[in-house]
Amino acid sequence: GRKMTNGEIYRPEKYTAACNILPLNTWIKVTNLKNKKSVIVSIKDRMNPKNKRLVDLSYAAAKKLGYLSSGLTRVKVEVLPP
Repeated sequence: GRKMTNGEIYRPEKYTAACNILPLNTWIKVTNLKNKKSVIVSIKDRMNPKNKRLVDLSYAAAKKLGYLSSGLTRVKVEVLPP
């Protein structure tokens, strides 16, 4: 229920992500390299600057990619055109 960087309230059931590299409101396609499942999410938040990960997905997006039980997975990130 906390505010994200873009001012919206975080909702775990929405397909959103946090990223320090890409601009806010950028749409990306994230593909789990283990099972080839994909999800399209919007960058709505930033991560801690010390975090070395590329992207942090919402609960719903992580669930759709099928890696909730492991916590982390390797993914392919593609920036979608506006």
